[in-house]
Amino acid sequence: MRVPVLTREQMTPEQQAVHDAAVAGKRGRMPPPALAWIHSPELAMRTQHLGEFIRYDTAFGPALMEIAVLVTAKYWRSHYEWYAHRRLAETANLDAAIINAIRDGQPLPPVDEKTQVIYDYAKTLHETRDVPMPLHNRMLAAWGPRGVAEVIGICGYYTLVSMTLNGFDVGLPDGETSEI
Repeated sequence: MRVPVLTREQMTPEQQAVHDAAVAGKRGRMPPPALAWIHSPELAMRTQHLGEFIRYDTAFGPALMEIAVLVTAKYWRSHYEWYAHRRLAETANLDAAIINAIRDGQPLPPVDEKTQVIYDYAKTLHETRDVPMPLHNRMLAAWGPRGVAEVIGICGYYTLVSMTLNGFDVGLPDGETSEI
């Protein structure tokens, strides 16, 4: 990592507050991007709270949320993000064929509309920086306004995460190689 990874003892009181909030939250630990954000405690506090919501409390549930995360990681070629979230997607029982299709830039295998539209929306938003009205209407029909807001939020938050991991050169664990 391009900045020092601080132990709790090396942190300022403001940084310790962020650390303690992250550890006390649903993650139970400091996630890798927060180890970089901690050098700006206010940014770290706000983003780790947002990340906790995005990761655990959207309308999609763990497996479907991971589709939007993996699309984002693939788009940004964020090797660590892909590495971490592939494992989370597998733990959430997301079909390996879906994960591999995202990795390989291939269409998804046959899935239900609620799954397909999350993928289509996230992929289109990243690739074109726009969402055509018919696709927006499909997302709205499948997930309602909350789902539209949250899929955009997932893509936006994980874009920030991917940029952080890439910008701070957060590497893969020893012995791991990138899939993307």
